[in-house]
Amino acid sequence: MRKQLSLIPFLLLGACTVGPNYAGPPKAIGSAATPPAGFARADNTLATTAPAVADWWTTLNDPMLTWLEERALASNPNVAVAQARLKQARASLRLERANQAPNANASATYLHADLPALDLGGGQREGEGQGGANGGASGGSGSGSGGGTSVDFFNLGFDASWEIDLFGGRRRTVEAARASAAAAEANVADAQVSLSADVAQAYVGLRDAQQRLILAREASRMQRDTLKLTEQRFANGTASQLEVERLRNQVESTDAQILPLSSSVETYLNALAILIGEAPGTLDQRLTQVGPVPLPPAQVAVGDPTTLLQRRPDIRAAERNLAAQTAKIGVAEAAKFPRLNLMGIIGIGGTSLDALTDLDNLVTLGAPMLQWNVLNFGRANARVGQAEGARDEAEARYRGAVLAALRDAEDSLSRFRARRNTVATLARAKASADRSAVLMQQRYRAGAATLIDTLDAERQRVAADQSLSQAVAGLTNDYVALQKALGLGWRAPTGT
Repeated sequence: MRKQLSLIPFLLLGACTVGPNYAGPPKAIGSAATPPAGFARADNTLATTAPAVADWWTTLNDPMLTWLEERALASNPNVAVAQARLKQARASLRLERANQAPNANASATYLHADLPALDLGGGQREGEGQGGANGGASGGSGSGSGGGTSVDFFNLGFDASWEIDLFGGRRRTVEAARASAAAAEANVADAQVSLSADVAQAYVGLRDAQQRLILAREASRMQRDTLKLTEQRFANGTASQLEVERLRNQVESTDAQILPLSSSVETYLNALAILIGEAPGTLDQRLTQVGPVPLPPAQVAVGDPTTLLQRRPDIRAAERNLAAQTAKIGVAEAAKFPRLNLMGIIGIGGTSLDALTDLDNLVTLGAPMLQWNVLNFGRANARVGQAEGARDEAEARYRGAVLAALRDAEDSLSRFRARRNTVATLARAKASADRSAVLMQQRYRAGAATLIDTLDAERQRVAADQSLSQAVAGLTNDYVALQKALGLGWRAPTGT
């Protein structure tokens, strides 16, 4: 035994960690070693300073939106699913760390047996047969009755085993679990990014639908007034049937827009309730009062592509998955080599409770065991090949995530810039329609214009309001999409 134990230090000296060491994420942007210095679609209205990661929605200065975002992050089921998966991953990491330590068990046993008498060839006489084979098996004799034997046996034992991590298989398993836990943490952040964008877009859609519903009802009222005057003129012979039908068609078209807008308001209310983890209808009272569409800030910070790739949770998750798959190659490689297990047993016992304190009954056993599955017929190599293929897949997914993130950011920047120009153009058109309506009112009061001309100018003003309101909502939605593309809106998970 001593000779066997003396071999262990030499085996430990040869211990190593097989498999490739993870060297960080690969080059993922074509032939370029690093991301570009700036975004190609950014203009001078965007700041290159790094944006704040969390709570980007506060830049819209809408207390109701901020309240909805906080409720959603606290109660949304999708975020709760990601957090539960993170909890599982962290527990798996603790388990793999614990698996590196020795495994120990303690046991206490009491045994009582009533054994029949044995006939050892010449027959057994009544009153004989105590001790003998039974006594030897139990470590002592019991009491006999009716030719049988009763045996009591007491035992206390302790055993321990430990697999020496000669080739780093356990260490690689812990490394993979640690990377998987980090990927799960990034997935929680990614769920928060998506959720914050969904809440903001639903809220903007609600405010836009409410504003356009008011404008549609105002337009319908004006058109009905114009239709009524035209019908009176037709009755007096100063207007044609064609004019009446044309105006009636406008009224019907405007009225047809009111019902879908009312339905859209209810749909957005339902969506917001679900996003904060409540039943549809919960927010109806709170959000019934119409509010304006929140506007993006005049200056928007976007940072640069390098910080974008470091910040976006989906890219961090892809990179950590790549690290985990790289470590799993080492796990598969270690399975090709010998395994050394150390086992020890200590026990004490006898046929009475007093025997548990008698050290003369102490039994000890030490058993180092070396195992090597030599004839695996290529199974270990096949598993290594599988692990390498999984690593290659994870690397390709990482490259794809990087390129998709850069495109997402550039597309969002382009749409946001174009929408800003659209809003500026429509704002000028609305200002012109407002001036025309004022001038027409002045002419009507001076008797130089008819009431129908005045109502038509008001209708054009309302139509300009509708177009501008819809464009402003589109601009804010593009701003929200930009924040999502930049990977903003997440908070570091708590707990261990």
